Amino acid sequence: MANKQVAVFLGDDASPEVMRPTLDLLRAMDLGIDFVEPVVGQAAKQATGTLFPDAAKAQIDAADATFFGSTSGDSTPVLFYLRWGKQTYANLRPCVYTPGFNSPLAQPAGIDFAIVRENLEDLYLGLEGDTEDLAGLNLYSRHARANLGDLGPGKYAIKAITEKGSERVIRYAFELARQRDKQRKVTVTCKYNMLAVADGLFLEIGKAVASEYSDIEFEHFIIDDFLCRMIANPHALDVVVMPNLYGDIMSDGAAGLIGGLGLAPSGCYGEDYAYFESAHGTAPDIAGQNVINPTATLLSATMLLDYVDRGQAATRLRHAVTTVYKDKSNLTTDQGGSAGTSDFFLALNNALETG
Repeated sequence: MANKQVAVFLGDDASPEVMRPTLDLLRAMDLGIDFVEPVVGQAAKQATGTLFPDAAKAQIDAADATFFGSTSGDSTPVLFYLRWGKQTYANLRPCVYTPGFNSPLAQPAGIDFAIVRENLEDLYLGLEGDTEDLAGLNLYSRHARANLGDLGPGKYAIKAITEKGSERVIRYAFELARQRDKQRKVTVTCKYNMLAVADGLFLEIGKAVASEYSDIEFEHFIIDDFLCRMIANPHALDVVVMPNLYGDIMSDGAAGLIGGLGLAPSGCYGEDYAYFESAHGTAPDIAGQNVINPTATLLSATMLLDYVDRGQAATRLRHAVTTVYKDKSNLTTDQGGSAGTSDFFLALNNALETG
């Protein structure tokens, strides 16, 4: 089996505290993967004059995938390249309960669904500015019954839902439902009652794609109705697909059902590239304290391993994480334990060795 190549970025604040030992663990598993760490950020700027030099970009392009630590700083340009440069349009965020997770629900056992978030458009295109710049367009609000210019000074943000962007991410969700082979159901959700044109298009395309998948059940809900259903009966969900902003919010809420963002992995997939990162942020408030939960990073690593055809290793690592949670004696404080990050990794390595 030919070696795969994975580009790695450790991230900011507390992120390296879980990324570095996860990377060490993956290297020790002897998986036939070459991990490269492109130089970006301040070190790159001092050497090349830019935070994201061409050499780092070339290493990403040459890699089969990227393993990305949480960022809020100088590596942000890398994240933008991984999204829009590599066109990773489908953000997959699994929500799977494992015994030992500190869920607030009375009966979390059996929760196993996936949120597919469109990753490139919607409000996240960053099309914002002063409303004065749009005054000459004579934009009339049918809800406010007034022109935009009559509402007074302010700011605007443009929400863009395209046919291409919607079709490809919705099709990805249907293919995922087939691969999961669980409930074989896809749920489309957005605010198509109030945003009948933009979100209405997303729903319309969802219905059209659903007509091609007679083996997959299809349903749709307005986003606020969906949120209520997700909280009240998460066991009824299989694959849920939605536009970017809703997906960002709902996936974080879904993580709360099973025990928090420290447990939430994430993968972003394009036609020929993918990158993987935990769903949580950089946690600057706990940086350097050896308390950050590595679970989200580890489970993101299993998604990476599946993507680069190391499925047996992915299963082995998932099993080791499950073993640590079953034992409960080495859980971090967010999961009701008192162990540090390093204690978790010691227990995880022991679980890998004992099988």
